[in-house]
Amino acid sequence: MSSIKDPLPPYQPDNKSSLAEDYVVPLPGEQPIRPRIDYSSVGAFFSSSWQHFASIWTKRFILSLLAGQVVSLCITCTNVTTEELTSRNWSLPTTQTFFLCASSFLYMHTCGPTDEPSQVFSLFVIYTPYTIYQYGFNGWFKMLYRDGWKYIILAACDVEGNFLVVKAYEYTNLLSCMLLDAWAIPVCMIVSFAYMRTHFHWTQVLGVLICVAGLGLLVASDQITDKDWPALSKRKGDAFMIVGATLYGFTNATEEFFVRRSPLYEVVGQLGMWGTIINGIQASILEHKKMKETTWSGTNIGLLFAYTAAMFILYTVAPLLYRLASSTYYNLSLLSSDFYGLLFGTSVRLCHYKPYWLYFPSFAVVIVGLIVYFWHSTPEQQGKTEIRAPSYVTTRGEARLGDGGAQDGSSA
Repeated sequence: MSSIKDPLPPYQPDNKSSLAEDYVVPLPGEQPIRPRIDYSSVGAFFSSSWQHFASIWTKRFILSLLAGQVVSLCITCTNVTTEELTSRNWSLPTTQTFFLCASSFLYMHTCGPTDEPSQVFSLFVIYTPYTIYQYGFNGWFKMLYRDGWKYIILAACDVEGNFLVVKAYEYTNLLSCMLLDAWAIPVCMIVSFAYMRTHFHWTQVLGVLICVAGLGLLVASDQITDKDWPALSKRKGDAFMIVGATLYGFTNATEEFFVRRSPLYEVVGQLGMWGTIINGIQASILEHKKMKETTWSGTNIGLLFAYTAAMFILYTVAPLLYRLASSTYYNLSLLSSDFYGLLFGTSVRLCHYKPYWLYFPSFAVVIVGLIVYFWHSTPEQQGKTEIRAPSYVTTRGEARLGDGGAQDGSSA
């Protein structure tokens, strides 16, 4: 925070309250701070608490909250389309990963485990050509030579994390899957601290616990309504889930670190390109025989397109959410996907299904946790964003400026 003070006097709601005694309107480039809560009297406490709550609802926070629910809805859409594909004799997890790359493991506890990989190919064919357009072929090959290794690691962790989580659903039960799912959140927080020295205020930890409590209500409702299935090998499945969730949290935090420093098209394009290669090799080894037995009908191809569209939106919005808020906030937002899955299940596919009453308060608890997460800290304080192309690359915009300067010099 800069020591330069705003020329305007500190805001005071009234002459008796010291609500914003230390509140300073941030200058451009500075990080905003929350007004302090005044404990001098009951009236001052409630007045200052309301002003503090109102300060949370900035444009950036609202966009973060909405973006989180958009990715949550996208995950629900992929769950529905994947379940429909499975019911129509199309179950190729790694092959589906080749077409579609979404760095998240999905689950629909109303229907059981799904085949939810990632959206690799569509990201590759859209973002990689645009990266080449911006950097030129020479710059793009330089970027591959110097920085390609880190994107290979990111893509490998994404692909294998998703694969392990899908396999975990085959061996362990729903209760373990849903509880171990939350392990990705502390992993993401730890890796974020290691990368960006992000300091988590105790109110942020409280927000995480509230969101996890919402997940706990979902788990309880599933246990009460007996939606679980028997575990084939609980230890094996739990191990797969823990390793997959660890890779998932690592991938999210690492991608946040990259997109805060590099153009989005470079990061997502590289993730898509290397993910396509890794998934292609893995699919050819594991699923080449099953491809001949799978039903390739028009309906299934349409469902694949729907899945691709949903995951493409998710993979485009997720890096923006990393910049607006953080990868930890992204993970917390995904906890609401179960509620949206319930809405899809009751209105689209399972008309006879009656939702248990705990589903609705669980969604409200998750949303409250997302608000509490930024009760003290602001989205701007989650990480420094300095987006620039690699220093060894001349982007298309820089080349145009250079040409313009040369022309001005010659004309002079």
